[in-house]
Amino acid sequence: MSAHNDHNGPKIIAIANQKGGVGKTTTTINLGAALVERKKRVLLIDLDPQGNASTGLGIDQDKREATTYDLLSGDVTIEKAIQNTDIKHLDIVPATTDLSSADIELIDNQKRSFLLRDVLRNLPAEVQGYDYILIDCPPSLNILTVNAMVAAHSLIVPLQSEFFALEGLSQLILTVRDVRQTANPDLRIEGIALTMYDKRNNLSLQVEDDARENMGDMVFETVIPRNVRVSEAPSFAMPVLSYDSNSKGSIAYRALAKEVIKKSEKVRA
Repeated sequence: MSAHNDHNGPKIIAIANQKGGVGKTTTTINLGAALVERKKRVLLIDLDPQGNASTGLGIDQDKREATTYDLLSGDVTIEKAIQNTDIKHLDIVPATTDLSSADIELIDNQKRSFLLRDVLRNLPAEVQGYDYILIDCPPSLNILTVNAMVAAHSLIVPLQSEFFALEGLSQLILTVRDVRQTANPDLRIEGIALTMYDKRNNLSLQVEDDARENMGDMVFETVIPRNVRVSEAPSFAMPVLSYDSNSKGSIAYRALAKEVIKKSEKVRA
């Protein structure tokens, strides 16, 4: 597929699933950290009003002066909104609860679905040089998620290894299809990442079998295990790769980053 034709710009990936609690923010933060370990420069866009990605990367509430809400409203430029994190080459545009009113406030804006795309696809010279932009989407298919899909080259869908996991996926795929037809014909699903996976649990194995049978190559080879260190890391405001570099979670996210880079390079070639 002709996905990422603007070769010089960063690869924009939205991490999306309308279900909450599937490891979306965890995947965004840790994939970002793992890409940086592989010498990539990463910008994270926190598009979730809960702002968990911002908190998980150590950006305190009182330090979030310019946010994704301000960016979408046109009140600040992206160079003013970007903040450094404690991890070199991993930057963030943070979010606050202000973002939760975006649906209502943008309703009359004719270009409401294209606001993020206009910003991210036309980065000013001062903020160029990123290899990847990762967008952490809210757990719903609202105007914010649509903005992310319109702006992105591709999607990563974290899928919790639990009953009914695949049922929610069909709604997401329908939304992707709509966005392709109306606003972003090149949008594709980069991959489905199985999260919170427990190989001792028959249900995890069954969900994996079903996902691979129904989605084939779309499912990443890497599965993200259920891992205490992954759960603990956000309370220390750091990715698991910094918190416990040798944990099973860290190893898995490194493997996922490797797969993402490999897929990206194949598309660019």
